[in-house]
Amino acid sequence: MSGLVSMYNRLTDMLSGTFVESIMQLLARIALAGIFWRSYETKVVDGTWLQIDETQYFIFENEFSGLPIPTDLAVPMATYAEFLFPILLVLGLGTRFSALALMIMALVIQLFVFPDAAHFFGWAITVLGLGGFLLSRGAGLFSVDALIARVTGSKTA
Repeated sequence: MSGLVSMYNRLTDMLSGTFVESIMQLLARIALAGIFWRSYETKVVDGTWLQIDETQYFIFENEFSGLPIPTDLAVPMATYAEFLFPILLVLGLGTRFSALALMIMALVIQLFVFPDAAHFFGWAITVLGLGGFLLSRGAGLFSVDALIARVTGSKTA
């Protein structure tokens, strides 16, 4: 029995190490970025980077009417946030800030656009979980944040 416990302890020690955790942080960054990048792609004209599709203004005005900010401000804010923060997350640059920004965006969507339990347990909790993990643990070894921390001698990445 003690051999089995010892083997289990070795396995958990190996899986909870910095290298494996950094792989999980990279996957979390990519997963969270992917959620918002796909949404960004629906907001711009095909073949462009930042040209907002005019139908977005109609959608925000009619379907997302609960937002506490004007449509003319909400559409570009959402589009540019869904463009910038996923890129920063994949690079691992400003990871905690980017994760927090996307978590706030998810909370705004949850509270003002889709304020129901089905949406929360279907989408928002995933964003909040991934974002919370990155907010608390940082970007990991495979990130620009870690490179900057090594260069500057900082202990947090």
